[in-house]
Amino acid sequence: MLIIENLTKIYENGFQALSNINLEIPEGQFVAIIGLSGSGKSTLLRCINRLIDPTEGRIIWRGLDITAATDDELRQIRRRIGMIFQQFNLVKRSSVITNVMSGRLGYINPLFSLVNYVPRAEHERALAALERVGITEKAYQRASSLSGGQQQRVGIARALMQNPELMLADEPVASLDPATSHSVMKYLELLNKEDGITILCSLHFLSLARAYADRVIALKDGRLEFDGPPEQIDNERFRQIYGEDAVEVEIH
Repeated sequence: MLIIENLTKIYENGFQALSNINLEIPEGQFVAIIGLSGSGKSTLLRCINRLIDPTEGRIIWRGLDITAATDDELRQIRRRIGMIFQQFNLVKRSSVITNVMSGRLGYINPLFSLVNYVPRAEHERALAALERVGITEKAYQRASSLSGGQQQRVGIARALMQNPELMLADEPVASLDPATSHSVMKYLELLNKEDGITILCSLHFLSLARAYADRVIALKDGRLEFDGPPEQIDNERFRQIYGEDAVEVEIH
């Protein structure tokens, strides 16, 4: 269970990105977080794994208070939380498999990385992760040679190297075309259904949330605007989330 209590984030410039967010997310859910740009989606996800420190409130995951964790405790927690980024965050000059194996850096002996040595078992684990996302044949190509959708699949494979129990996906399809977006979302759905990984995925598009999520959380101006099954978002709810002037076809 992931429990978020009274979560508030105010940045140094005075901007309040989150205001008193309270949520409980059971194990194994696929949760879509929707809202306009600036609504607080990315801040919420990044507070969960403490890439951003909240101003107030608590985040408790499996009985561990993430917000009170020491640096050593936080490193242990982050091993179990995968992160997928909108801009992929790959080392473009390096090979695909090197990027994937970087997801295991928290597990292998630091001396191995100093001498550029990777145990055979980790190499095989990386190939297996690439097979899960359907791009084993790209393993030894430079990451820069891949399409956007393929790079995002490398990002998913890298996160899989952590054996995550919780996956945070920060607008993973925002820079992709519709067909490629569905391809990436299907891989996330597979990890949720087959591996039981809890998924929290921020999205701009309501249609994707309806297609893949068990539950939708909508933020507006840093506040919780909606929390429930996607089928409950009717036209009135839609306008509450996206504004009176929103045109639904644009969000689809």
